[in-house]
Amino acid sequence: MEVRFRECDWFDLWIWIKFNEAPSQQEKQLLDEVFNSWFLLGKLGGFNACNMQVLESGVDVSYFDYDNQSADDEMMSVMHNMTDLEYENDWARCWVDLGTTDAIAIDTLVNALRQFDKEYVAIEEVIIGGQNSDWLVEPKSLDDEDYDR
Repeated sequence: MEVRFRECDWFDLWIWIKFNEAPSQQEKQLLDEVFNSWFLLGKLGGFNACNMQVLESGVDVSYFDYDNQSADDEMMSVMHNMTDLEYENDWARCWVDLGTTDAIAIDTLVNALRQFDKEYVAIEEVIIGGQNSDWLVEPKSLDDEDYDR
């Protein structure tokens, strides 16, 4: 699976997925769950790189003393919106407003999609940002109901 980045606007970001062949309905449902789970974690502030206490503590986290005050002192890091995935032939796409989420959100999604590619559905490439000449995006305003979640 190839991962490519184009121009990225954190508040208006398209994610494109090209499969080796058109996915089945069941495969689409699995990918929908990956994105819905990713978005829910982002909406709840799960991708806050400023509060990585466990990661920064090292390998042994037994009896780790989590600092709730430090966590409370960090700025919120939440995703704002995401559309449902759309499918057209061997492509899928999704629009997101990443809000104040940190870049770890993109790493997490790419890691999940890499494993998804290995175990469930063959993905040829993932494109983060920009436009796709194979499937053009019509400009929409954030007031459109398609962008409300």
